[in-house]
Amino acid sequence: MRHRISGRKLNRSSAHRKALFKNLAAALIKHEQIITTLPKAKDLRPLVEKMITIGKKGTLHAKRQLISKLPKKADFNKVVNELSERYKERNGGYTRIIKKGFRYGDSAPMAIIEFVDRNKEAKRQVEEKKEDKTSENKKKEDN
Repeated sequence: MRHRISGRKLNRSSAHRKALFKNLAAALIKHEQIITTLPKAKDLRPLVEKMITIGKKGTLHAKRQLISKLPKKADFNKVVNELSERYKERNGGYTRIIKKGFRYGDSAPMAIIEFVDRNKEAKRQVEEKKEDKTSENKKKEDN
């Protein structure tokens, strides 16, 4: 019996599952809204909310805890500076999950997970940075 065992296995090994949630959390922090399957979104929510609560402390120890919970490429400073300031008056409930329907290929239930009071410009800023980098690379290749 699986009494008091939380979380789903998602048909992955523990290392794969850990890496999956690290990367999903980093993507959610970067873009502030991502589309994934409903079970992944439901398992991701408590992880991200705990990260924001840790970031609200703002201590060196809290920053080191965030570094350990996120991949190396992730922007943990955004959690400590931007997100913790945005949610300083809110006690939990930083994310929302919106059901999106079913995926065409395998009918998996899909969901949108996003931050409450999210910055709608965050996605555009990331896309603009990518466009700038690709245009710079093209210029370098032309020279």
